[in-house]
Amino acid sequence: MYANCLLKHMMKRLALIISLILIQISVFATDSLTVIYRIRLDSDIDKSAQRLITLGLEKADKAGADFVMIDLDTYGGAVDAADSIRSAILRYDKPVAAYVNMQAASAGALISIACDSIYMKTGSSIGAATVVDQTGNVMPDKYQSFMRGMMRSTAQATGRDPHIAESMTDTANVLSMTPTEAIAVGYCEGIYETVDDVAQAMAGDKEFVVKSMEDDMTFLDKLIQLLLNPLLQSIFMMMIIGGIFVEIRTPGIGLPLVTAIIGALLYFAPGYLGHLVSYWEILLFVAGLILIGIEIFVLPGFGVAGITGIVAVVLSLAFAMVDNIELFNWDGTLNLQPIIQPLGIVIISAAAAVFGSVWLVKKLYATRSFDHIALRQEMKSEDGFTGVVSGLDSLVGETVTVFTDMRPGGKVKTADGRILEATLKFGGFASKGETLKVLSAEQGRLYCDKL
Repeated sequence: MYANCLLKHMMKRLALIISLILIQISVFATDSLTVIYRIRLDSDIDKSAQRLITLGLEKADKAGADFVMIDLDTYGGAVDAADSIRSAILRYDKPVAAYVNMQAASAGALISIACDSIYMKTGSSIGAATVVDQTGNVMPDKYQSFMRGMMRSTAQATGRDPHIAESMTDTANVLSMTPTEAIAVGYCEGIYETVDDVAQAMAGDKEFVVKSMEDDMTFLDKLIQLLLNPLLQSIFMMMIIGGIFVEIRTPGIGLPLVTAIIGALLYFAPGYLGHLVSYWEILLFVAGLILIGIEIFVLPGFGVAGITGIVAVVLSLAFAMVDNIELFNWDGTLNLQPIIQPLGIVIISAAAAVFGSVWLVKKLYATRSFDHIALRQEMKSEDGFTGVVSGLDSLVGETVTVFTDMRPGGKVKTADGRILEATLKFGGFASKGETLKVLSAEQGRLYCDKL
């Protein structure tokens, strides 16, 4: 019996030892593989794409990646977001490769040139980095000059011909290259048809494994990416401005204020959680709201506090759209170029929100639906509201009924149902329902005494 128990115990120990050995072999085998971390970027270059790349680089470090591959297919987008992505890639301490699959146009070309190596797929292209507006019209030369400088400096940083990069921004004869043309001028390391082919080229003769960022994305990561969509951000911005505007124009605290608060949370929270918005931008927004509140509820008219508050709110919304690193040049001087476009977006969104709010208020104010949006109160005479009334001399000598308790002032109700301001001429107290006699009438007020 004892021998059987001892045998079972030894078998369990042997099984445990074998399991530990297998785990160590598995870990060693995994460690010996070259890890290539793939980030798929197949959308417009905007704030969402900016966070995607910066988050991907962070996740690549946590995954122990030896190389990062940006699987790229984009027609471009916002220059400020592209500049942030370019800067993040240049600062990254491990090799980054761009796989152009299928387009790397405009801002996509800038991102590709920032990478240590470029691979392209058959039928793909790279280039056409001229700065245009949202309608496709070429922007003024100062914008082109800014882009040309970025293209040249990026090419120099990655050991490529800066003149070729600059040619991609030429407004007269813009350069766009096929894979074969890019190889000829040193802008492409090779033509590969699949991600695995590119990974093999990056790993050389070593064994490799490709890890995809999509597999590492949590629900919160995906939610933040969704909320950073430029269209949604514009809607949140209009919710903020429109809600504040309607709340100012209507009494009480109602749905407009709630809408503004929800809009602010949805606008700032994703950027803050995604490390794109700093705390000082949120504080600037709150300070602007406080100043506007002071102007409305404390100080009469419209002066310094109100104007300063509006400027603070607009600037906070604009700065929240820009990577803080972009606001400073390499020498530490302030760079206002990236803030110009976001500031324009904020102003346009603000104008749309104000005009839309005015239209909505006019349409809904006359309907019962407005009562569900904001607090509305009508001052009706039957509820005891009165104004300055003239021609009360005819009531002198008549009797009236106390409508509200008088201490000694209050309201009384006349025989014909009017509710008027009144005061007990000799002081004292009168309860609701008592009958008084009118002694005199002065400046719209009755002076009464008890019977």
